[in-house]
Amino acid sequence: MSDIVASIAESRDIAASTSRIFLVLATPSMHPHLDGTGMAQSADTNDVLTKVGDVFVLHMKHWSLGDYGMENHVVEFVQDQRIVWQPVRHTYQSAQFDAMLADDAPPEVRYWGWELEPLAPNLTRVTEFYDARGLSEGLREFLKNGEFWRQGMRTSLENLERLVTHSATPDANNDVDAALEHPRNYYEEVQRSRW
Repeated sequence: MSDIVASIAESRDIAASTSRIFLVLATPSMHPHLDGTGMAQSADTNDVLTKVGDVFVLHMKHWSLGDYGMENHVVEFVQDQRIVWQPVRHTYQSAQFDAMLADDAPPEVRYWGWELEPLAPNLTRVTEFYDARGLSEGLREFLKNGEFWRQGMRTSLENLERLVTHSATPDANNDVDAALEHPRNYYEEVQRSRW
């Protein structure tokens, strides 16, 4: 039984098998194409995650603090069912991060995860979740206990659906390429709507 409890979760029924969806979720290089926040920029590996203890780095961009890296430690792994990791910030561009990383500050523990429930051979309920319970009170309040991420999670699920529901026909390959090049990015869309 997992100790990780979702502070916030979003689900979507996607017309694809659990194995097809899980392969995308377990491939770090796919995460910038999935991420509905627009913060994930690239991954340091194309290797597929296979077990608890695997670590991958995502290179990120914060809307006001610039570039940083997150080292993600896989803490739960059940093939084609569940994958959870704990992100730990390990590199950053802006000196503003220094103030948030004081030596005596407790670690900001949070978990991101995905759970897959097969509904039919080619239909899967996909749930993305975030556990904010280990964050400091100030960061938990800022993130509204994870509610801050809800629209980004919905957009991530839309991006995932676009990536996994294309068939392997030549015409569909062009659609997949387009989905990879232009994933939806909720926060960028909000910024554009304000201009």
